[in-house]
Amino acid sequence: MTSKPTPSQTKPTFTQLFAQLRNLPKPTPEESKILRTLVQILVIIGIIATDIASQWSLRWFNLPVSIFAVPLTIVAGLWSWKSRKDSNVGVKFLIAIGMLAMLLLFFRNLYANFNDTRLVLAELLIQLQILHGFDMPRRKDLGYSMVIGLILIGVAGTVSQSLAFAPFLLLFLAIALPVLVLDYRSRLGLESLEKLIWQRRSSQKSIRKNLLQYSPLSPKRLGAILGIVLVLGMGIFAVMPRFPGYQLSTLPVSLPNDAPANQRFNNTNRSLANPGYESRNNDDSGGTGGATFDDGNAGGGDGEGDGLQGGSPVEGKGELNKTEYYGFNDKINQNLRGEMDKVLVMRVRSQAPGYWRVMAFDHYTGQGWEVTDAGNLSLTERSRWGGRFFLSPLIPPTVRTKKIIQSYSAVKSLPNIVPAMTYPSELYFPTQEIGRDRLGNLRSPLGLLEGLTYTVVSEVPYRDRAKLAESGSEYPELITDKYLQVPPEIEEKVREVAEDILSRSNSEITIPYEKALYLAQGLKQRFPTAQEVPFFEEGEDLVESFLFKYQGGYADHYATVLTIMLRSIGIPARFATGFGEGEFNPFTGYYLVHNTDAHAVTEAYFPGQGWFTFDPLPGHEIVPTSFEDAGAFNVVTWFWEWVASWLPPPIVGFFEGLWKTSLEIIGYVIIRVWRFVSGSLVGTIVGAIAASFVGMGIWFSIKQIRGWLGRRKFARLPQMEQLYQQMLAQLKLKGDGKKDSQTPSEFLGRVKHHYQPEAVGIITEITDAYLSWRYGGQAVDTTYLQTQLNLLQRHLKRLKV
Repeated sequence: MTSKPTPSQTKPTFTQLFAQLRNLPKPTPEESKILRTLVQILVIIGIIATDIASQWSLRWFNLPVSIFAVPLTIVAGLWSWKSRKDSNVGVKFLIAIGMLAMLLLFFRNLYANFNDTRLVLAELLIQLQILHGFDMPRRKDLGYSMVIGLILIGVAGTVSQSLAFAPFLLLFLAIALPVLVLDYRSRLGLESLEKLIWQRRSSQKSIRKNLLQYSPLSPKRLGAILGIVLVLGMGIFAVMPRFPGYQLSTLPVSLPNDAPANQRFNNTNRSLANPGYESRNNDDSGGTGGATFDDGNAGGGDGEGDGLQGGSPVEGKGELNKTEYYGFNDKINQNLRGEMDKVLVMRVRSQAPGYWRVMAFDHYTGQGWEVTDAGNLSLTERSRWGGRFFLSPLIPPTVRTKKIIQSYSAVKSLPNIVPAMTYPSELYFPTQEIGRDRLGNLRSPLGLLEGLTYTVVSEVPYRDRAKLAESGSEYPELITDKYLQVPPEIEEKVREVAEDILSRSNSEITIPYEKALYLAQGLKQRFPTAQEVPFFEEGEDLVESFLFKYQGGYADHYATVLTIMLRSIGIPARFATGFGEGEFNPFTGYYLVHNTDAHAVTEAYFPGQGWFTFDPLPGHEIVPTSFEDAGAFNVVTWFWEWVASWLPPPIVGFFEGLWKTSLEIIGYVIIRVWRFVSGSLVGTIVGAIAASFVGMGIWFSIKQIRGWLGRRKFARLPQMEQLYQQMLAQLKLKGDGKKDSQTPSEFLGRVKHHYQPEAVGIITEITDAYLSWRYGGQAVDTTYLQTQLNLLQRHLKRLKV
């Protein structure tokens, strides 16, 4: 009787499994050194591009990841080449363990950076590529590395905020083209190019030269393909419409590597901290603003002349800080003189251009503005799960708004304020708390450090002129108590000037919104340029001096004057500061915002509609740019503006008029057609039929164009080449097309069994003549061959295959 096998006998041991793995058929290794080298270069370009595009945010042991990843990738590639014919079971086992460890690390980093996972993914891919690089025997394994390199270059493109990424993209494309060629040859099982080119004897240098010249890796051929790709790519990029780019609910948020995370408010960080304000003695008085002051004109404080006392900026004469804008502070002094040096302060990616609003002020001091009760902050906790702050947008619920998403990246340290488009509703910010004062100004417990990124979702109202006209003038008491303050000694004078400007209208203006528009325009026309204005003396009022003494002032003085003018005629208004949209970079998609883009505007309140912005500064649009001005073809517009700057004004005017008229006609036609098609079932059917006819027309046109181009190309060929190609075309009609991989002799051997002897004789005669002419340089009788070809055509018409 046979005994049952024990469990140990039925289950293979670890040693047996290891032996079975070793005995598995070894994969066919990829022998092309060129392909392996170029794939490694692709991966290295992706790693370095990601590192640079992320501004060295990816760090291992507090050093840029490239310092470790690039050498490790090279070592892995060399090891893989050396051991490409081995089983490498032990290495595979260690790689699997390492990948599991990297996966756990990925989930940990994902939890810590839930709001922006792009760099977390990039770090995982770099780690996996290093591990995977130690075992890449097959072409398929190299394909995985190619995909990782492509993903890395894509991640670099999404996080890049400047054109520093562009050279790496071009280099990646230049390397990718020969990689694709070599990969395709490997898939077809063709002999590697290095064997064909380099494994020749020295006596066959001419053969090597011809092989390189006509090979798929010919520099001339690859250069032409690269040029075509770049031209087509830039053309598509230019005309491609720009639609809203943000569709996800988790948006970019990041802190500099050395910045403290999860900050909260305390007794030391509740006030604004503008680094531009410095006391004369450089004391730590907690002052905020943007100016330095001399001894003799430092008013306010306790009289010690420090320039900053008690955490508030002084009033009096002073000079602008060269890099910091003075207007981001609880209290600002407009008795400052000087100019700022242009410095890039932040990059903004937004669904629409706009005014990046920072602060609003309610109390006019005579030579500046202040926020009353600035320390009274309403604190909001960050959502535990969503990683965002939910903010009440402070806008009447009946107002129609559009959701606009913006991401801000600080290039230079800014005060602890949070720029945003008007009426923010959601904020993704790397602190635990966000403060907001009674004017809606957002304040952070952490300054906007260099490298910090945050995202805002704003409910921007439509500027519906009809509804604004219906808003009336019945203001809430909370609004009138706070935003109608005017110094009594100048109120009557200012009102007379405002009414004089309004009286110049062709018809009486009674609507508050129209009054605000007309006054803003009136200021531009009556005081067209900012003049050199001396320092205001103590007790001298800015608005009074602007209107009656100097007939003008500096840039931010215009917003102050308009705000007081509106208040003098009973329209609540406030003074606000922020940044203009900046310079749009069509290649990166970012608005480049400089400190010189910072300026003040006026916000007027309309019952039931909320606050709306007016810019009275000459040279600026009265209504700041908003989403209603964002075009889908902004790159084309940008390119036209650049071209127009070089053309004479009459030519520019002609083309702009032609373009505008064309757009109006096209827009009218599209709207009418769409209304007809979508308006009824009959319209839908008619539209489908019309679309079918249009499609057929396009197909027929493309076919005709291709035929015309083919005939032009054919006409430029030598006569013998024409005869041979005509014969191939006739045979193709009978079902015997020549493959590109076939030589003329191979093709002749295949088709001569399909036709009668007379036809085969003519085909053979033309083929032999073609070979003698093409490769032997012998003269041929093309007249006789043309007669033979005509005879072949008649044979083919009556012969059956």
